Amino acid sequence: MTVQQVLDEMEEKMMKTLEVVHREFATVRTGKASTSLVENIPVEAYGATMRLRELAGISTPEPRLIVIQPWDASLVQAVAHAIQKSDLGINPVVDGKIIRIPIPPLDQERRRELDRVCKKLAEDGRIAVRNERRHAMEQVKKLQKEGKITEDELRQVEKKIQEKTDEYIGEIDTTLAHKEKEILTV
Repeated sequence: MTVQQVLDEMEEKMMKTLEVVHREFATVRTGKASTSLVENIPVEAYGATMRLRELAGISTPEPRLIVIQPWDASLVQAVAHAIQKSDLGINPVVDGKIIRIPIPPLDQERRRELDRVCKKLAEDGRIAVRNERRHAMEQVKKLQKEGKITEDELRQVEKKIQEKTDEYIGEIDTTLAHKEKEILTV
């Protein structure tokens, strides 16, 4: 393995971690309607568990309303039941062949709770990035011990690894700040 391969592998894994953090943040409710709140809810349909987005069209016609229209009208009750079972704290309203989900405004206690959830998600992302840094550092130290790179090259690579780590952790922090602002804005 070469130094460039180590750096490329590390950056690829850090990018995936960042994508996961963005996806997780999208599922946190902020008081306004977003299709990402419900699209991954598991629904029992056709003898299997499927994600809601695979079974229905999801839209947000108003800032505080999500509308779900199952492609198969026989699934309306199963979808409504799955939404009620989810831990989102929202109640669906069945209206014929469609399901409406009004998003109530968040109270201050719930906002603080969601803020704590976001901080934990961000910290999990930072930990994953730091784990990738540690793994890459171990690999380049191994290359140096094997005589494939010099000690000066090792220092330069370690500096590059730390810069990339700082860059990705900074991106996570920026995303967290944006999400906190979204949650705490009344």
